[in-house]
Amino acid sequence: MSIAEVTAHPLAIAPAGGDTPWIWGALNQVIVEVKTDDGLVGWGEAFGYGQALSAAAMVNHTLRPLLMGQDETDIRGLVDTLMRRTHIFGRYGVTQFGISGVEIALWDLAGKRAGKPLYQLLGGAASRDVQAYASLVRYADMEQMAEHAARAVKEGYEMIKLHQIDVESIARGRSAIGEGMPLTVDINCEWTPHEAAQMAVAMDEHDLYWLEEPVWPPEDYIGLAEVMESTGVPLASGENACTAHQFKLMMEAGAVTYAQPSVTKVGGIGEFLKIATLAETYNLSLAPHSPYFGPGFVATLHLLAHTRLAQWIEKIYFDLEADLFTEPLKFADGVYTVPDGPGLGREVNRDVLKEYRMTGD
Repeated sequence: MSIAEVTAHPLAIAPAGGDTPWIWGALNQVIVEVKTDDGLVGWGEAFGYGQALSAAAMVNHTLRPLLMGQDETDIRGLVDTLMRRTHIFGRYGVTQFGISGVEIALWDLAGKRAGKPLYQLLGGAASRDVQAYASLVRYADMEQMAEHAARAVKEGYEMIKLHQIDVESIARGRSAIGEGMPLTVDINCEWTPHEAAQMAVAMDEHDLYWLEEPVWPPEDYIGLAEVMESTGVPLASGENACTAHQFKLMMEAGAVTYAQPSVTKVGGIGEFLKIATLAETYNLSLAPHSPYFGPGFVATLHLLAHTRLAQWIEKIYFDLEADLFTEPLKFADGVYTVPDGPGLGREVNRDVLKEYRMTGD
């Protein structure tokens, strides 16, 4: 069968509850739909935070013409063509986000054709249970942050991530969740290597499981390696990296303990698997970037169950006012169950696509 339609749906859905200080107001998602000439639909997701219309335009106006009429089963060949034909626009960023969304949708189609869930199509999984950690947003109000962290522990999460960048907040977070609970801190690339080393030592007084992306720019792998070597604090990085080539440079530099590929950024499922193999070769763990609510999150669940290289999946700690799927994911006591339906195992709710669609693409 061949590809008949390719459509990116840019969405903006507000967090539920009204007390989440999300930087863009509503959470942006880019849902990619690939339809075949016999009517089968595959769903994917391109990274869209803060630039959903740009990522959607990449799919709808640049990638779509290259995909129409092509063999849906030639996933690797199609991705190679997309990468080669678009490299002049830049190998990373929006270009790679769009390719990621298309590639995930093609794998969803492949699973549906085979009548198998993605993890089986990839070679199986030891368990369909994946432990989640609660990834809090950055709060201006320290007590509000502490309240949410303590609530997450009560709900069954067994690791907490903070996005605070001062030592006092980290101390308050540790107090809220208690001793012994794994605590990670994501800095989002704020500091020089020298500043990062000083802050890493100060924050590690509160027993960090890892410190995430402390250095600007994020591709300063030498700087990250210097921080880790001089402080002994485990570092996590990779959410801003695309393709296995960037991860190879990162690992060669000795810049991370936890590699953080994002399936909606790196090029999709196939590229994620290349990165997982690299991590295994360098004796590193995976800690994927996955603060999503759509096919990107579900694809990450399948990948973690299959690769067995990560203990946790990142769950951004809020819900949306509308569920993107027609059937919610199974989640209890901090554990997700990987869907066992064909492909990703979840269908997108078209009413939500229509109601929350952004205009202007």
